[in-house]
Amino acid sequence: MSTEEAVGARRSKPAAALPVRPRDAERTKASILKAARDEFCEQGFNGARVDAIADRAKANKRLLYHYFGNKEALYLAVLLDAYREIRRGERELKIGQYDPIEAVDRIIRFTFRHFLANPWFPRLLSVENLQNAKFVKQITNLDEIRSPIVAELHEIVRRGHDLGIFRTDVDPMQLYISIISLCYFYVSNMQTLSVVFGKDLSQFALIQDREAQAVQMVLDYLRTKRT
Repeated sequence: MSTEEAVGARRSKPAAALPVRPRDAERTKASILKAARDEFCEQGFNGARVDAIADRAKANKRLLYHYFGNKEALYLAVLLDAYREIRRGERELKIGQYDPIEAVDRIIRFTFRHFLANPWFPRLLSVENLQNAKFVKQITNLDEIRSPIVAELHEIVRRGHDLGIFRTDVDPMQLYISIISLCYFYVSNMQTLSVVFGKDLSQFALIQDREAQAVQMVLDYLRTKRT
């Protein structure tokens, strides 16, 4: 074969196809969920826009609809994912292995630190409360969003009473709501409270003080015997 023929043969071969990058569906869905969470927390449900969510996620809007359906279904997915995250953390505490005082201490510190590390969570709950819990009511498996801590607090209080250190007239649900309130309010209102009191409540020392006070208040309540 002549040199000219050899060159022609090489030119006649089809070019190798470029490798196709596989679509990472889970990563794309996670990006969309995070982008949607940020959009809903910043703009509220009514103000959030699907186009803005797609832009934040750097995802094709058609993929967003493919994975989640519509804006309402995406918001519900964000809400459910947020609840699952905190419930997963609560279960991982394995609180039953600790003595009653340490168990309560760990519950409060976990709750406070979860809100602090995820300030979007209180904002998302505020958005849903503005919707009068419209989307929470659509969750069919409520066990996914119910806290396991309530049942564990019942057992913790019982053990504390048996040891002679805790009162008995404690409603575990009300106790859990009190714990959430002590942790939630500081984080959700940190900006306005900082202005009102003229102190930057995001300072580490003040955050530590608040966490310690929340623990002390709950334990003092549990130790107080009714007369």
